[in-house]
Amino acid sequence: MKNYKIAVIEGDGIGKEVVSEGIRVLEAAGRGFDLSFSWERFDWSCERYAKTGRMMPEDGLDQLRPFDAIYLGAVGYPGVPDHVSLWGLLIPIRRAFQQYVCVRPARLLKGITSPLSGRKAGDIDFIIVRENNEGEYSEVGGRMNRDTEFDMAIQQSIFTRRGCDRIITWAFELARTRKKHVTSATKSNGIVYSMPFWDERFAAIAKKYPDVKTDQYHIDILTAHFVAHPDWFDVVVGSNLFGDILSDLGAAVVGSMGLAPSANINPEREFPSTFEPVHGSAPDIAGKGIANPIAQIWSGAMMLEHLGEKQAARAIEQAIFKVLAHSDIRTRDIGGRASTRDVGEVIAAEVSSVA
Repeated sequence: MKNYKIAVIEGDGIGKEVVSEGIRVLEAAGRGFDLSFSWERFDWSCERYAKTGRMMPEDGLDQLRPFDAIYLGAVGYPGVPDHVSLWGLLIPIRRAFQQYVCVRPARLLKGITSPLSGRKAGDIDFIIVRENNEGEYSEVGGRMNRDTEFDMAIQQSIFTRRGCDRIITWAFELARTRKKHVTSATKSNGIVYSMPFWDERFAAIAKKYPDVKTDQYHIDILTAHFVAHPDWFDVVVGSNLFGDILSDLGAAVVGSMGLAPSANINPEREFPSTFEPVHGSAPDIAGKGIANPIAQIWSGAMMLEHLGEKQAARAIEQAIFKVLAHSDIRTRDIGGRASTRDVGEVIAAEVSSVA
């Protein structure tokens, strides 16, 4: 039996609720596919920040380094500024561990109603590949003349050839396993240096993949096409900011943020990768037991896929799809009345039957 050592960071709000159900389903998959998990929980959160002034301890990254993967819920809570919680936990993990590939699938599933009129299961199936280590989310900049009439803020974007080439290449390699189509998100008509540079690198990498169809859109019209023509897309690659925005829109067009998983991957496997839902901590519904755990559960399947346990990953995905297609056990965001635990239990049971 193969054992995986997984760091668990439940985080804030509904993170605590959905992670429990994700672990329930992963344990079911483990029993069916001769796998075991050693879970180690870390109480790193806004609650910890309120008590200690830090989202995680100074040696937090060293503590995480030996793990096979990181399973994360959600971070953020009222009273702690979002930039404090993000830069105190998630971004240091993503950067120190070179998790430069962020993968966010958007797939309209049977049994789910899209807010887009006339769309049915199978019409929408694309993956957003987000550059995760540089771009617009840089630490270069500062504030001057704070709290005066001359107050100003400067924020620099950082685009490197290495950073652009590796994420664009990863997107093309992924497209080769799918529909062989890559779309680039840009804004080179308004952002005068970084986006033309991104376009140049996209064109250079595309030449290495003559079998893959390409197109590119400015981010403004691309968001419109996500709504009007979501069936056009296969793999969409974008910078840190553009990929972040598009992934929330992708989740919306397939029915719910509660159905959007993600993976922050270190492809070289020198460091652990992180698996988390796209949704936030949703403090307005925290503690009510009504949060949709499917994005968290699906992120667990992506974790198994990354670890090489493809059969177990497929079993979880197929269980999710079957439950959504043939069961009325669903949370309120997708038209049901079931609890978070109800959904986790029925998917875990389905995984057990499949295995």
